[in-house]
Parts: sequence; structure tokens; C-alpha cells
Amino acid sequence: MADASVKQRTLQKEAQRPPRRKSRLIRTWNRNKALWLLFLPCLLYYLIFRYAPMFGLVITFKDYNLFKGIWDSDWVGFKYYRMFLENPDFWPLMKNTFLLGLYKLVFGFPAPILLAILLNEVRRAAFKRFVQTVSYLPHFISNVIVASMVIMFLSPTGGLINNLLAGIGIGPINFMNEPGLFRGIYVLSEIWQHIGWETIIYLAALTAIDPQLYEAADMDGASRLRKIWHVTLPGISPAIVITLILNIGKVLEIGFEKVFLMQNPAIYDTADIISTYVYRVGMVQGNFSYGASIDLFMGVISLIFIYTANWLSRRLSETSLW
Repeated sequence: MADASVKQRTLQKEAQRPPRRKSRLIRTWNRNKALWLLFLPCLLYYLIFRYAPMFGLVITFKDYNLFKGIWDSDWVGFKYYRMFLENPDFWPLMKNTFLLGLYKLVFGFPAPILLAILLNEVRRAAFKRFVQTVSYLPHFISNVIVASMVIMFLSPTGGLINNLLAGIGIGPINFMNEPGLFRGIYVLSEIWQHIGWETIIYLAALTAIDPQLYEAADMDGASRLRKIWHVTLPGISPAIVITLILNIGKVLEIGFEKVFLMQNPAIYDTADIISTYVYRVGMVQGNFSYGASIDLFMGVISLIFIYTANWLSRRLSETSLW
């Protein structure tokens, strides 16, 4: 009888005990299960193609031999980093890469902001959709085709630009063989190719601005330029700051394909950058350790850039990545 009463009291206590709460992770999973499943392919992509290959960076500290494999190759420490820093091509390559990235940032970064503001001021919806569609399309053209188009348009024999110049009495100019013109040509092609796609971010940010702010500005008699300066730009400033930080981090990450396709030995003085040099020494010459070392070195420099830009943004404004 005593055992039965004890057991009964135990059952009563368990019945009165509040239900055990699920962990926060389980509750989050149950609440956002569909969103996690949508995110899963992106997560797998980065795990498989971005994080898993990172173990291969050990070859930057080894004299990698394809037949010995990564782990059996000889350790050489920082040999390849010193080799790159002592290379006479180091400063010209850094200069070309940095200037190309800087010009792209200075001239390419404001372009989509300006286009988004202009589209926001357009009142005719049909014209607005037409401009958006036309500006988006080049983004979906491959770099191979874009580089071919640039070379064809600028060709001294039958190129569209030279034909127009001939019409006003200016002789044919071999644009693609002029080292001083390469950076301008590259930056203009980048702006033309990506301006429409990058405008999407700012058009989305513009939709979040309260229309009452524009109405209040109208009541105060503000002109269009005043409304852009005092309402539109402050409204999209967080998006501008975030994209600026990300773009500063990519100053040295100039795309390989287009530069490689547009360059030739006549313009190496300005067109030879880090990524094309890594291709020559790493892939063509088979010096994989040296090429990987250069790539990792540039990745560290880009990390310093983005961290510094984020730190400055956090100190000077209320917007930052972290």
C-alpha cells in the first residue's frame, strides 16, 4: 500500500509539472522550416565549393608536387610569399590592380545610384519599365561576348567608334593597343554591363521611403533636387553604405575573364593585373603553390580593406556590416 501511495504521489507531481520547453534551435526550426529548406541549397553550395576547398591552402606553405600530393610535398614556409614580395613585377601588378579597382569604385559605384534616382523621378510607367529592361539585359551577357563586342566596336578597321570618328575627320585610333586607354575602356564596359542589375538594390530601398516625407517637402515648397537631397538620398543611405563597404572590400578583386580577354602584350603596362599574373604563373607554368600564395595574400589584403571600411562606417555613421 505504501509503495502504491508513493507511486501515486509521484504521478501527481509529474502531472502538475509544467511541460518541458523545447530548445530555442528546435523552436526556430519548427517555425521557419520552409525558409531553412529554401536556404539549404545555398548553404550546401558554400560548404562544398567555398569552405571545403580551403584545406588546399596548405600548399601555399609547401613545394607542391602533383605526383606526391598535398601532404607528402615538402614544407617551405613563407618561401612563395617572399618570392612574390621580392618580385620586380610586384609593385606594377599592385598598382595596375589597385588603380583599375579604384576607378571602377569611383566611377562605377555612383552610376547605379544615379540611375535609380532618375528612374524614381520618371512618372511614365511604360518608359520606366523600358529603361529598366534595357539596362538589365547586358548583365546576362557573358564576359566573353562583352569583351568581343568591345574589341569589335573599337576596331581600327571597320569598328563602329572609328567609323563615327572618321565622319568628323578624325583618323582611325587603335584603342586596344593604347595602354593609357585600357582602364577607361574597362571601367566603361563594366558600368554598361552591370549598372541596371545593381540599380535593383537602390530601387528596392526607394520603395521603403515614407511617401509622407515627399508630401511634407511639397508643402514646404521644396524643388525636385531638394527632395532628392533631403529625402531620397537619406532614405537610401543605409543601402549605399552597405554596398560601399562591400565594394571597397572588392577593390583588388578584379574579374579575371574580361581583363584577360581584352588585354594584349602591347598594353601589359596597364592591363596586367594580379589575377592574370596568377593565371600565367599558376596555371600555365604549373607553379600552383606560388599562384595560391598570391591569391591568399590578396584575400588577406581585401579582408583588411573591408574590415577598415566597416570600422570607419561604424565610427562615422549608424550603419555597418557588423
